[in-house]
Amino acid sequence: MQKALHIKPELCTGCLQCELACSYEHEGLFNPSMSRIKVFEFEHGRHTVPYTCTQCAEAWCMKACPTEAIHLDTKLGAKLVVESACVGCKACTLACPFGTIEFNPVSGKVDKCDLCGGNPKCVEACPTAAITYIDADSTGYDRMRSWAERTHLEVSQ
Repeated sequence: MQKALHIKPELCTGCLQCELACSYEHEGLFNPSMSRIKVFEFEHGRHTVPYTCTQCAEAWCMKACPTEAIHLDTKLGAKLVVESACVGCKACTLACPFGTIEFNPVSGKVDKCDLCGGNPKCVEACPTAAITYIDADSTGYDRMRSWAERTHLEVSQ
């Protein structure tokens, strides 16, 4: 059974523990700017929402990659970046409709959520269970994507 991250925005307090855990796991530093999960603020901080790669079924990042550096890990159900194949062209960053794959200026490659190999550190660090790791079939991704699209439209207007 594949699992996926499930985010409950109403439980997020904006503490940034998920960002710190992610950056430490992947970069060895407590630096939110290097995290693969971001906590977005809306309405001047009245609402905070953790957001990361949703591992789209139709992964546009994967389709856009000219070197096929993004592949599906069937065990995890995650689209992973093969660092040795990534040339840092950023085509995937432009293709991602949610902005959850980013260029890393230190490595010259792109980074995205890799679910920490099946043990997401953001989940362990979240004190309110705003981020959980559950059966992929029960995550409500359609609801999350719809909410993100609505929020994006409201913010950009």
